Amino acid sequence: MIINKKLYNYIINLTNDKEYKYLKKIRNKKYNNINKKNMSDFLQGRFLSIISRIKNPKYILEIGTFIGYSSLCLCEGLKKKGKLITIEKNKKIFKYAINNISNTKYKNKIKILLGNALNIIPKLNIKFDIIFIDADKKNYINYLNLIKNKIKKKGIILVDNVLWKGLIIKNKKDKITKIINNFNIELKNKNYNNIILPIRDGINLIIN
Repeated sequence: MIINKKLYNYIINLTNDKEYKYLKKIRNKKYNNINKKNMSDFLQGRFLSIISRIKNPKYILEIGTFIGYSSLCLCEGLKKKGKLITIEKNKKIFKYAINNISNTKYKNKIKILLGNALNIIPKLNIKFDIIFIDADKKNYINYLNLIKNKIKKKGIILVDNVLWKGLIIKNKKDKITKIINNFNIELKNKNYNNIILPIRDGINLIIN
């Protein structure tokens, strides 16, 4: 979280967009040997849901499923015959995601693929309305390059963790922080229409 807890709680208390009970259950559930800090929180989940409901997409691509919380939030705006494809490379986390998603009304709208997104994305013959990138940071630029021909005109690309715990503005940056900083700079240099939002760990919102 990059804003102080008091301000965060103020925002939460005045956010009137309700999450489904199964989403709350996923957030509160205990998972063996998994850092739950990596999952979307309530506020980010509601943001993803609202973006999806505004866009009303037919196809969504998510790179980095984790335990399925963000997948389900993004599904809330899908068209009646819409589909979300999500990619996860960790087998253990993949199983958690399948279990969480299978207990919801969106189970038939979500296709979870196990494997390396760098290998899977080129094989997808779909143009997506929304693409959410939330996987290994070292490949952010590679993912962005791979999805250039996979996103529809005026499609939305969302990239998570772009403020990296606030470390992005520190003079001394570790390896991952430098990678994320370079990603943000490259986006600007390539003249993407984007804005960085201080939601949770920072989201870069890009309009194709």
